[in-house]
Amino acid sequence: MYYFNYEEPVFRPPSEARSLILQITVGCSQNQCKFCGMYKMKQFRTRSVAEIAAEIDAVPEGHRHHYQRIFLADGDALVYPQQQLIEILDLLNVKFPNLRRVGIYASPKSLTTKSVEELQQLELRKLRILYFGLESGDGQTLELVDKGYSPEQMLELCRKAQTAGMKLSVTAILGLAGRTRSREHARATAEWINQLSPEYFSLLTMFRRHNDAFFEQIEALNNGEILEEALMIVKHLQPQKTILRSNHVSNILNLAGSYPKDREKMIAQTEATLAKARCHPDWFGQVPDYGEAYY
Repeated sequence: MYYFNYEEPVFRPPSEARSLILQITVGCSQNQCKFCGMYKMKQFRTRSVAEIAAEIDAVPEGHRHHYQRIFLADGDALVYPQQQLIEILDLLNVKFPNLRRVGIYASPKSLTTKSVEELQQLELRKLRILYFGLESGDGQTLELVDKGYSPEQMLELCRKAQTAGMKLSVTAILGLAGRTRSREHARATAEWINQLSPEYFSLLTMFRRHNDAFFEQIEALNNGEILEEALMIVKHLQPQKTILRSNHVSNILNLAGSYPKDREKMIAQTEATLAKARCHPDWFGQVPDYGEAYY
């Protein structure tokens, strides 16, 4: 059900499919990553607490008890000023009696704006999960995409969030490095995850969305090479306790399991998929053409 006039497009993680989405920022404050076209059509701004309060009041009282999860959009809404963000969270806790969890996208830039103590203040108000785009654990790949932060800097920022008691859902992108650094990208990404052991780790696949110039910079992987890169990641992953998912619409391989319990099962599933793909050379050698034309 829609209560608000969103400034489209609005994105949310797959796990927030049943959440109420509240758009407290428009666009992404970082919005420089060459591979990402999610918010290139938007000028970043924060919306006022008064605007957000009015939208919260627009949700009929009879509906509010149905919502246990709320997701705060847009791209890195954690950059929202601390005291005003506290006001919004306090409003949500008053207005939604069965609220259990609030989620938010967090960029490296937005995490630099919060101390551990400030993150703890937010966690106490049920901001419990941060969705963080690592993209790659390989420094050269991050420079290629103009992420603006090194793997070491992002690891430190994510550990700060863990210290505050927040859960982290980290994403990396298959095919991001192209053919040139596919192996380095895969191994370094797995190692980064091993060092952090986030609660969740998700794989996406590189696809076209307002990023044609970036595709011209890399030699895009074909279907078979994407599967090979995924296999290298799952083989090198050894986090202490992490749930792995690859359930984004861009993925050609759907994985679901927990490390370390399901490690061998997911390796076997990826190997079996790769072996089957090799029996279909036309498909194996095809570069995926998934894209989003509308936005």
